[in-house]
Amino acid sequence: MGSSQESTFSSASAAAQVNASALDLLPVYAKELIAGGAAGAFAKTAVAPLERVKILLQTRTEGFRSLGILQSLRKLWQYEGVRGFYKGNGASVLRIVPYAALHYMTYEQYRCWILNNYAPSVGTGPVVDLLAGSAAGGTAVLCTYPLDLARTKLAYQVSNVDQSGSALGNSGQQQTYKGIKDVFKTVYKEGGARSLYRGVGPTLIGILPYAGLKFYIYEDLKSRVPEDYKKSVILKLSCGALAGLFGQTLTYPLDVVRRQMQVQSKQAQNSSDGFRIRGTFQGLLLIIKCQGWRQLFAGLSLNYVKVVPSVAIGFTTYDMMKTLLGVPPRERVHASGSNK
Repeated sequence: MGSSQESTFSSASAAAQVNASALDLLPVYAKELIAGGAAGAFAKTAVAPLERVKILLQTRTEGFRSLGILQSLRKLWQYEGVRGFYKGNGASVLRIVPYAALHYMTYEQYRCWILNNYAPSVGTGPVVDLLAGSAAGGTAVLCTYPLDLARTKLAYQVSNVDQSGSALGNSGQQQTYKGIKDVFKTVYKEGGARSLYRGVGPTLIGILPYAGLKFYIYEDLKSRVPEDYKKSVILKLSCGALAGLFGQTLTYPLDVVRRQMQVQSKQAQNSSDGFRIRGTFQGLLLIIKCQGWRQLFAGLSLNYVKVVPSVAIGFTTYDMMKTLLGVPPRERVHASGSNK
């Protein structure tokens, strides 16, 4: 009996050693990719219902324009049930896993590259995080933007279960997408590969300062935490929340322009008002003229509710995953990605 228990324990120990050895064989950038992807998926799914409502408010979907957060959630529940809270979340997670993985990993790599090559010019403080975060945000957006377009188009559709069978916010003549693959196929037919990047201009203009500020503020706040509290999950969550709130407030109008550009091909066009967004700054001016300046901040209060847990959970999960995967402290990570 005792020998069988010893055999079981030794087998478990051997398996753990094999797993640990397999992790040790992974290069640092691969561990950062895994940690970033997990952080993104976990954070995005946690706030999916709020993300759905935010898109409906940003795009002025009929039936939701004058509603608050709780009323919108209640209406979604009424028309679509629990599944309505997560419509478009499949595309969102498919996008966020590679996006977050690339975002965090390239941030670390850009940071190392800047420190190794330009430290005398930019120093070693939070400015490095600002530059690396901005570059990483742009890289991640360019690689994953079509998935964000699909997520927005799917989330924009709201089914109505009344007898008319119509959809809220959509005219009966407009396209209804069946899934991510259908979005790609239809959008590509409309305008080729270029149409898959509709709205990427304001996205890049928004993500560069947002991503940079987010990392800058988070790392700066973390550096001010007393050593005894460095591992506190609550403090990491707080630093992440403040970083997300500040970054989002400054760049939110660009996000509204992006969303309206993404869905305007689905919205009924009124030839008399000439409302058609063709570029970032033209879109800002057009929205102010036709919809009022308040529309540039439509859904911002909801975004605050969403950003606090989303960015906080993302940063905290990333830090915890790095520890779990055995990613060494930054001081021991070099641009080559090897452990020293």
